[in-house]
Amino acid sequence: MLADLIAMALLAAAVWFALAVHDGIMLLAEPGRKVEDAGGSLASGLGDAGDAASNVPLVGGILKKPLQSAAEASNGLSDAGQSMQDVVGRVADLTALVLIVTSVAIVLALWLPPRVRWIRRSARIRGLLDAPGGADLLALRALTGPVRDLASVSVPPGGLADAWRRADDRVISDLSQVALRQAGLRP
Repeated sequence: MLADLIAMALLAAAVWFALAVHDGIMLLAEPGRKVEDAGGSLASGLGDAGDAASNVPLVGGILKKPLQSAAEASNGLSDAGQSMQDVVGRVADLTALVLIVTSVAIVLALWLPPRVRWIRRSARIRGLLDAPGGADLLALRALTGPVRDLASVSVPPGGLADAWRRADDRVISDLSQVALRQAGLRP
């Protein structure tokens, strides 16, 4: 369970980091927003100036054409600012995606194989418990395992090994539960 929690924490940290990098890259889009706003304001101002110039008698049409051309050029500047924002947004999205996918792949590569091995081993041990004579084998496994794990089992006269050899059901049950705990399973 600890490995599962660590894997989940690593995945959450990786996603948080990827989103922080995304936000950092998106700060680079700010100049594009300023260029877009400035281009839009300039185009609007030049368009208004052209409309006002068209009201000048005799030369209004002549004055309006260069102002309208400048307004159209300013729209191009605004479009360039928008394009810059789009490119920065795509780079930020792609970078975040690559960071998340890479992090998830690394965590899964490190966490999944041991987890699958544990699941298979646990299934075999559970199957052994249900098989005829399986509790005896689990009891033997507990007897040959670390001595400190046997502290929870009450020792009958003659010792645990003697009680196991005599097929004492209570001792075999207690020892098989110790073997299950050693494997990380609930008895």
